[in-house]
This record gives sequence, C-alpha cells and structure tokens, in this order.
Amino acid sequence: MSASHVFPRRSDSQLPTAVAGEGCWLTDAKGQRYLDASGGAAVSCLGHSAKPVLDAICQQLQQLAYAHTSFFTTEPAERLADLLIQHAPGNLDRVYFVSGGSEAMEASLKLCRQYFLEINQPQRSHVIARRQSYHGNTLGALSAGGNQWRRQPFEPLLSSGVSHISPCYHYRGAEPGESPEEYGLRVANELEAEILRVGPERVAAFLAEPVVGATLGAVAPAPGYFRRVREICDQYGVLLVLDEVMCGMGRTGSLFAYEQEKIAPDVVCIAKGLGAGLQPIGAMLCTDTIYQAIAQGSGFFQHGHTYQGHPTACAAGVAVLQEMLSQSLPAQVKEKGERLYQALQNQFAEHPHVGDVRGRGLFLGIELVRDKQTKEPLNPNFNLPEQIRHTAMQHGLLCYPMGGTIDGRRGHHILLAPPFIINEEELDLIVSRLSSTLNAILPALDQAA
Repeated sequence: MSASHVFPRRSDSQLPTAVAGEGCWLTDAKGQRYLDASGGAAVSCLGHSAKPVLDAICQQLQQLAYAHTSFFTTEPAERLADLLIQHAPGNLDRVYFVSGGSEAMEASLKLCRQYFLEINQPQRSHVIARRQSYHGNTLGALSAGGNQWRRQPFEPLLSSGVSHISPCYHYRGAEPGESPEEYGLRVANELEAEILRVGPERVAAFLAEPVVGATLGAVAPAPGYFRRVREICDQYGVLLVLDEVMCGMGRTGSLFAYEQEKIAPDVVCIAKGLGAGLQPIGAMLCTDTIYQAIAQGSGFFQHGHTYQGHPTACAAGVAVLQEMLSQSLPAQVKEKGERLYQALQNQFAEHPHVGDVRGRGLFLGIELVRDKQTKEPLNPNFNLPEQIRHTAMQHGLLCYPMGGTIDGRRGHHILLAPPFIINEEELDLIVSRLSSTLNAILPALDQAA
C-alpha cells in the first residue's frame, strides 16, 4: 500500500481502514469487528445501517441534492425546522441549519452579539462560559470553551471577551458534607458574581452544556443548578445558550437534554445525533424574540455558510427524527442507560482505579483515579487515553477515553455513548470488554501512578 496523502489527526497513528458498518458494529479491512460503544463521538445514535434514513438520503439526492440558501428554501429544510420546533419545549421558534456543532456554536455567538446590536445595547459583547467546557474548534467556539489544553496553542488568536466560571462537577468540586443541591446553588451563584464583576450592562450570554461531554465525561448538573442559572440570566438580561451538540437529540433520555432541567433556553445548539453520522448537519434554534429583533431591525443576520440548510442533510435529519419519535427511542435510551449504568457500577465498584461512574441515558462516563479514597488522579505524563483506545480496539471495543478531566492536564475518563438501538447482549459486551481492557493495562496504570 502506498503512503497516504490524508492529513490525519495524529501523524504517528497507524489506523485500521473501516470498510463496513452494520447495527452497532464496524468492520475493518482485515475483517476485525468492533462494537461501537461511543457512537464515534456520540454521533451514530441509530447505528451504522439505518435503512429508513439511507433511503431518505438516496431519494433526496435523486430529486435535489443542493440549493444555495441565498436563492431558495427547500422542503426538507422546512420540514426539519417544523419537526424540531414542534418537539422543542419552551419558546424556541426559528432554526438555523449548519454542517456541524462548531458551526452551530459559532453562529450562536454571532447571533447573541447581533441581537444586542439590533435592540440598541451595543455594549453587550461579553460571554461567560465554564471551565472544562467544550464548545467546538472554530476560533470563536474555542474562545468560549474552557479546556486549557485545547485553548493553549491558539491563545493569541482567541477572544478576550470571554470569561469562565466553575463547572457543575460535584464529584470533585463539592465541599465535605455539601449536598448536590447545596453545591449546585453555590456554583450557579458564581454566574451572578461574574456578571457583577464584568458589569451587567456588558454581558451578552452564558454558554453551557446541560450534560458536559468530552472534557468532563458525561457530568450531569446538580439538581436545581440550571433553574438558578435561568433566574440569574433573566435578572440581568443575559441570553442563556445551551450547547447540546453532544448531549442532545435523545442521548440523555429526552429529545432535548434541557427538558430534564425544567428550563427553557434562549438559544440551543444541536448536531451529532441530528444526522446520526449518516449526514453532516447541525442546527441553532432560537426564540422568536431574538429572531424578530433582527427581522424588524436590519433584516439580515450577518453570517452564513455555503452548505447551510443542505437539502440532503436536512432530509436525513427529518428521517432521523422520525425514527426517534416513531420508535420512542429517547424513552428506550433512558431504560437502556439505566441498565448500562447499573452494570458498570456492579462491575467496577471495587476496581481500585475507578473513582466515579456517572451520566444520563446512554451518555455515561467513568473517571479513573490513582486512589479511590483520595480521588488523586493518575500520572498525566502517561499516555493513558491512547493506551485505553488501542487496547480496547484489540478487544473489539470502541470507546472514547480522554485526559485532562480535572483542569485540562490532570485526570482521565472514558466516555460511553453507544447507539440507541443497542441490545442487552451488546450492553453486557461493553462492560465485559471494557473490564478486560482495564485489566490488561492495570500493571501500566500502577506503574504510571
């Protein structure tokens, strides 16, 4: 085989070639099968061979593959927007389609800024987000993100108009004896303190993931946290932007993750599960109040991408949503997630290096530690995520290990986000193969400690 001309994520990687996908399984060119326990990066929610979606894509391609949104709207875009708004709790009313999560978050930042220009509050440009958040890899989204490892190389290019408060991370952030509710209220109130520090008249938006994905490993908020956040945003006229790129579209057991917090955002961003990996698509949803400020003001949202509202991608999104809703998949996710969570708890309760098992629905995280009692992290200099990924693949398992859980450098976790169609036997396989993976590298873990 000749040398590759593909620019890979890692130059030193020797990756197998994926050639087929069926259900929850991927197959490489050598015939090895892998159980996809992470859905790629929480993407493949319907597995790798969802025929109704594939049929919808093929039909749309034969009818109309692409039409630029400066000239046309399309039937698939209109249908998908209607479906999303119909099933989105709160006052969301308009949908802006893009090609992925970073684009959706970038659009949300620009929308928040332009909204305040349109209503004659041009001084509002500051954004508050949370440490250890991840909102995408474009420069605007990276500026909002709070993961130092991702930010550091590009720091000179990032916006200075963003500041960060604590994440809602009870496992590590709570004081001794502090209940989840008490802790949640305390860290939520950091938002008010930061608004007052910056100046209420200057703050435009607060960005947060309802359930934090890649950087913290499926950390759900403490009870009442987001209700307090919503109160603070309302009090100071700050827009609440929720990033559901990874945790949304049924992943946590409801179509939108924020439903479980009993709040309504001003803007919400979705992507991964919307196209189920079968087409690249993302979306930003906003309230009519925000939309009308532009419609009745300049009349022009000063933003845009070539492939926004792509008819084929939107047709895929319609078919994905129809599959989720017709089969009540979010409810199944809740049930299957509880089964997987309990199986992980049972398997790793006594494991010396498993500090926490957490998450919602089929969006679960396992935090690895050196010492279970003190929660001391493992040596960050040991390339543990790559060791886990490589060893898991040897055992026929795809999972999503990450480092820097605590502060961008220290701490490790494994994220699990299998397809919603997974069966009980496959759920059990995830647990057994993950256990085999950790047992295989246990001597290296102890050495690295």
